[in-house]
Amino acid sequence: MDFHLLGPVEARREDLRIALSGTKMHTLLAALLLARGRVVPDSRLSRLLWGASPPATMSAQIYTYVSRLRKLLEPETTLERRSPGYAIKTGDSLVDIVEYERFDRLGRQALQEHRYEDAGSLLRNALELWQGPMLVNVTEFLAEEEIPQWEEGRAATLENRMEADLALGRHGQIVAELTRLVADFPLRERMRAQLMTALYRCGRQADALHVFHEGRTVLAEELGVDPGTALTDTHQAVLCGTLDLEPESGERRTATLVAVRAADPEPPGPRPHAPAAPLRAPAMLPPDTAGFIGRARELAALRRLLTPGGRSATPRRCLITGMAGIGKTALAVHAAHENREHFPDGQLYADLAGPDGTAKDPRDVLVHLLRALGEQPPGAAPYDLDELVRVYRTSTAGRRILVLLDNAVDSRRLAPLLPAGVEAAALVTGHAHLAVTAGPVTLAVGPLSPEESLELLTVTAGRARTVAEPGAARLIAGHCAGLPLALRIAGAKLAARPHWSVARLAGRLAEPDSRLGELAFGELELADSLASWLERTDEGSRELLARLSVLGERPFSSASAATVLGLPDRRAEDLVERLAESALLETVRPLGEAGAPAAFHYRFHRLVLLYVQSLPVQRPVRVALAQAG
Repeated sequence: MDFHLLGPVEARREDLRIALSGTKMHTLLAALLLARGRVVPDSRLSRLLWGASPPATMSAQIYTYVSRLRKLLEPETTLERRSPGYAIKTGDSLVDIVEYERFDRLGRQALQEHRYEDAGSLLRNALELWQGPMLVNVTEFLAEEEIPQWEEGRAATLENRMEADLALGRHGQIVAELTRLVADFPLRERMRAQLMTALYRCGRQADALHVFHEGRTVLAEELGVDPGTALTDTHQAVLCGTLDLEPESGERRTATLVAVRAADPEPPGPRPHAPAAPLRAPAMLPPDTAGFIGRARELAALRRLLTPGGRSATPRRCLITGMAGIGKTALAVHAAHENREHFPDGQLYADLAGPDGTAKDPRDVLVHLLRALGEQPPGAAPYDLDELVRVYRTSTAGRRILVLLDNAVDSRRLAPLLPAGVEAAALVTGHAHLAVTAGPVTLAVGPLSPEESLELLTVTAGRARTVAEPGAARLIAGHCAGLPLALRIAGAKLAARPHWSVARLAGRLAEPDSRLGELAFGELELADSLASWLERTDEGSRELLARLSVLGERPFSSASAATVLGLPDRRAEDLVERLAESALLETVRPLGEAGAPAAFHYRFHRLVLLYVQSLPVQRPVRVALAQAG
């Protein structure tokens, strides 16, 4: 069975469309599919079906719609009642939004790795799944909530595909398409810079300059802002006649257009073969996070670690750990950029987790790093790990180089990737149990303070919005519970929807049952991030979390955990400590009756608790204990 949402909502069996009667049925199916197997609460279904004025028979009508849908979709698809709502299991069915996200993710990864042919093919596959305007046959309530973020994601996919085509020298083939896209998306500066690049390479310098001036006028009239760096750099390079394309690493690359040697301009078009330039120091760091907020203590500690001072026999390594969405990678990348001057021999970066969250083969990562260092992997594939490690450590020995290893999930796969010598430094993001491998310095990243949370929301949404409605802005920051990913999603949603009041989003986040669903925008989805994070833990730990979630938001002792789990105090303490070490629980030390610190307590992060409470408890305690070790 196939399900289509990127266009009219449809269900097809053997290419025959299944007759779904009415807007409500299409809305129900779309809402369940968009949740990707998670429970959609009755309250959310009601809002998507009827808005703020549901009928008195709301529950009965939802039950009736689900029953009708179940009869039409079985046996390939299962609709389940799972309190407080419903969930859909699609089995082996094709769901176009899932396929789109898969192709888009793989395409972005290929682009980051400079595999431009693969990137273009994958991103075209993603775009071909769009069959016109999406969700055209659902209620206005669902359409208003979902369409903007999906259209934003589609525009980003288009930009990435254009970047791949430009890198392959296909500027002449995409000028017409880019012209139409800029007309459709006049405020997207990256797309406009890409059109300027394509026009310039086609020998149309005047047209490229016209595109810039038109964009500057639109930005000023619509948003009251000047063009950003990418667009102004492109403009300057066109004026100098020295425009070239230099793809950058990282998911949020722009089509950076670099002006080189304005005193010796070259005409556009093919260039003669030139001798190979001397090898440059690798510069693989992802772009720094715009509007980085807070983390003063952590940044000071990293600055002390990364700043050279005297002779030391201790390798400079640090593990940065914390829950999903807490900003581990953003902190590591920001610190790496801040201290880049101390590592003139280069900066290396590798994401150690694949798209599905599993650990990459260290041989593949080493080949990637060696090539960045100008080394050829020894022998031929399949490569020998010991030989790769030997060449890597020889190449990094004695060099002032910074290595950022992101999303480490396995100690055994991490150890071969650490550089040799004390001149090099390594930052690792991952789980706390990797500390023995990563080194003695560990930074546990916690939630932002209320003031920092409000500032991050302000930076993302725009200061005018939060200043105009300070109370609502503080409510949103509170609902996001200091989690940077949640705050950036909320801010991006407000920035993309200037017709929304801040109070409107605050009201939508106020309902716990639908809060995780609201914290999604474009490629960013908090629930998916939490799900991916928890999938990396063992099943026993997830079951224990689900059982402990009955304790709610308040801090609890190991004795309280023992009571819930029916275990001796020491065994319960060992288990909750293990959960805390993996950042699945937070540790707190409340004050006792006399004001002195009491014994350590534990608590759920508010958003993690909401997610865990939606998980069914499926295993008995004894099985969960065995799986948790």
